[in-house]
Amino acid sequence: MGQYFIFFLLALLAEIVGTISGFGSSILFVPLASIVLDFKVVLGITAVFHVFSNLSKIYLFQKGIDKQIALKLGIPAVLFVTLGAWLTNYIPQKEIELGMNFIIFSIALYMMSGHHKRIKESNTNLYLGGTLSGFFAGLIGTGGAIRGITLAAFNLEKDAFIATSAIIDMGVDVSRAGVYIASGYFQREHVILIPFLIIISIAGSYAGKRILNYIPEKTFQYIVLGVILLTSLIQGVRYFW
Repeated sequence: MGQYFIFFLLALLAEIVGTISGFGSSILFVPLASIVLDFKVVLGITAVFHVFSNLSKIYLFQKGIDKQIALKLGIPAVLFVTLGAWLTNYIPQKEIELGMNFIIFSIALYMMSGHHKRIKESNTNLYLGGTLSGFFAGLIGTGGAIRGITLAAFNLEKDAFIATSAIIDMGVDVSRAGVYIASGYFQREHVILIPFLIIISIAGSYAGKRILNYIPEKTFQYIVLGVILLTSLIQGVRYFW
């Protein structure tokens, strides 16, 4: 039970940070949670957790949803998340974990460099961003950063950014959750976690929304990216150690 207590604390922290940063909680939560739980179990629980997490964000930021962007980015994301989730049955777990940390580290470094600001506002980039974010969400458990990089090109207001990202993520999580459950990543013994995950998702999203009113978003994003870099680096070292 001790490992689940740590798991819940990490989930709450990731939910608060994910709401404030706009990247989503999985980019921090998946590598951290996989320290205390089996990686594929983390994939299954994260997908179910995110369903409640995104419902909370959609409710709290519902006035900001951009429906056109949500459809153009969301449809390819939902289609390709199933492919990524299905591949987890065939690629060795350790290789997926290593790939996850490499990809997360690279994305965080890329965003800190500021090069993502050069991405143009276009339908092509929406479709490509949706495809890549969905595929990696299914394969390594997180695609929020790629979705965030794509959305950043459209200069959305904070509420619109978070709400639009959340509604896309909702479709992604429902799709991959089905594949993960069918693959046995989320089992009957994990059902007892659902009430706690609902409470954490609501509390974390609400706390993140309140904190967002007091902390400059750009400053906080750099702090978050630094934490993500450190987390993925530690996980990568653990793999080779």
